[in-house]
Amino acid sequence: MSVQQEKIKQLLAKREEARLGGGEARIEKQHAKGKYTARERIAMLLDEGSFEEIDMFVQHRCTNFGMEKKKFLGDGVVVGSGTIDGRLVYVFAQDFTVIGGALGEMLAAKICKVMDLAMTMGAPCIGLNDSGGARIQEAVNALCGYGEIFERNILASGVIPQISGIFGPCAGGAVYSPALTDFNIMVRNSSYMFLTGPKVVKTVTGEDVTQEELGGADVHASKSGVAHFAVDNDEAGLQLIRQLLSFLPQNNMEEPPFVACDDPADRCEDLLNEIIPDSPNRAYDMYEVIGAIVDHGEFLEVHRDYARNIIVGFARFNGQSVGIVANQPKVMAGSLDCNSSRKAARFVRFCDSFNIPIVTLVDVPGFLPGTGQEYNAVITHGAKLLYAYGEATVPKITVVLRKAYGGAYIVMGSKHLRADINYAWPSAEIAVMGPSGAVEVVFAKEVKASDDPAKTALEKEEEYREAFANPYNAASYGYIDDVIEPRNTRFRIIRALQQLRTKRQTLPAKKHDNVPL
Repeated sequence: MSVQQEKIKQLLAKREEARLGGGEARIEKQHAKGKYTARERIAMLLDEGSFEEIDMFVQHRCTNFGMEKKKFLGDGVVVGSGTIDGRLVYVFAQDFTVIGGALGEMLAAKICKVMDLAMTMGAPCIGLNDSGGARIQEAVNALCGYGEIFERNILASGVIPQISGIFGPCAGGAVYSPALTDFNIMVRNSSYMFLTGPKVVKTVTGEDVTQEELGGADVHASKSGVAHFAVDNDEAGLQLIRQLLSFLPQNNMEEPPFVACDDPADRCEDLLNEIIPDSPNRAYDMYEVIGAIVDHGEFLEVHRDYARNIIVGFARFNGQSVGIVANQPKVMAGSLDCNSSRKAARFVRFCDSFNIPIVTLVDVPGFLPGTGQEYNAVITHGAKLLYAYGEATVPKITVVLRKAYGGAYIVMGSKHLRADINYAWPSAEIAVMGPSGAVEVVFAKEVKASDDPAKTALEKEEEYREAFANPYNAASYGYIDDVIEPRNTRFRIIRALQQLRTKRQTLPAKKHDNVPL
């Protein structure tokens, strides 16, 4: 065998060694937990045969505590590029079979390299997290690695889409990189996120709590809002990433991809003419409205289980990707509170960052009252949503279906926050407050002095409703561009989107904004 052939043989052997990560025994242990390896996840995520790996032969250089005897090719993370539906992406996947995926100096350097490449090429960056945290043996070098990753997350924010898949443990400082990205996906019963684990919690606070109770997928998807999606297994999570990217552009300089659509643009939905109940106190399901107007009824909801009084997610109109924000009358009457304001504000800002038009469906009676809301800074959280809409320069289309009262009317994509096209259904009620509340303020003396206060109150409510609780008063001032028949909503939104494709709007020059946090 020639020298060249011997060297090629050595190369192939090293490649095979690198592909095994921590070895077959550790791979089997990962499989026994119902989890996939880093390489298996990448293979499921990317188009077949598209993965181009880099830094396969990187090794750590730590000699503390016998670490010089624990070296593995690749050093605990698999990084590189590939395609999803033919579009370039960069990916890193932590390898739990190598020192528990713990982050050290060289592992972090690999992640930073692939993040830098993603920024340079203007392509999404996807992180698949499965790590026990920082590599204790490397001390400050491990902490430095986290800091370098965080800085790149920050610089990439609003420039390229960043998606984090949590497919195992993610604890301590490691949680901040996913928290800085655009979307977090967690897997039930196999992934968790927390700053301090159950043992530390027990020691410090005396609370007995399991990993799942403290930082599991359902906890973060429903209570904290840290997770945007919770899925049942790795396969579902990886498929979700592919689906999510289909709505997004490659970077902030591109438009979202168009998809060929055979759902007629002029399709009318008669059910929308009947969906608003006669009683203003009765609820209806906003999901039915969304399903009726978007292409083929397909809607990818974000934060489905968190702050359910507002709905956010991605859909298409005539093949064009849009972000939808909609009040949900079935939950808390669709009122805004701290969590829903924060949820919607984050989503609106994401859409604005990546040139995705925003369609807002409004049925909001106001902000949720109470000491709990005021003490938790509903003013500040409401201001976040207000700020997000006012700042956004993408096409903004708003449809008022029923209630739009008080400050909540202004916040939900009103004309006063530079919305481009504002429609209303005939059932719309746009006013400072609802009729019953208005009567208590405006007609209190008359009602009290009446021989039949209850009857007088009802009469005044009707008087107020005719004067203000309708779309025509707002339309008379140009705050509503048109009152439309509900069944035509899809067509009118599509026409508006076509009109707004060439929209150009800029903000005053500034270093950066100071959004209320």
